[in-house]
Amino acid sequence: MTTTGTTTPELRSFAEQFVSSPRGARLARRLAVRHMEEWGHPPASDASCAVALVVAELAANAVQHGRAPGHDCHLRIALDATAGLVRIEVADAAAEKRPPTAPPSSYPEGESGRGLLLVDALAVRWGTEPRRPLGKTVWAEVSFPPPAVSLSGSDA
Repeated sequence: MTTTGTTTPELRSFAEQFVSSPRGARLARRLAVRHMEEWGHPPASDASCAVALVVAELAANAVQHGRAPGHDCHLRIALDATAGLVRIEVADAAAEKRPPTAPPSSYPEGESGRGLLLVDALAVRWGTEPRRPLGKTVWAEVSFPPPAVSLSGSDA
């Protein structure tokens, strides 16, 4: 498992590989919540909950549909505090298995297919892109209210 990260007051990010297994997907979600808390968004906040749900769905899909022997998955989260945006990227090794371009409709009795509906509801936008040298990256951007601007020098 490798971790990288950057931190400035406005831009923060981290990246980590995780094993392509259900346990690895749970770890990805926990790491996302931990980093969101370190970046000022407690686990119960709307921003942290939305990011946790999106990471959980994308990581679970990567593990279930994008698993390739000998290859791990990769998680990257970048927070832009000024824009009020968190970008989530989950990469796997299966380039040929891409999610649909729109969330699938799901019947109430279905056992799967609701994950992308959740991602679509929580994300401002989402999509896929090729991963070099192998696989694909599924990404989603979640918005949250930017911090209040301080009016220094005013007598309000």
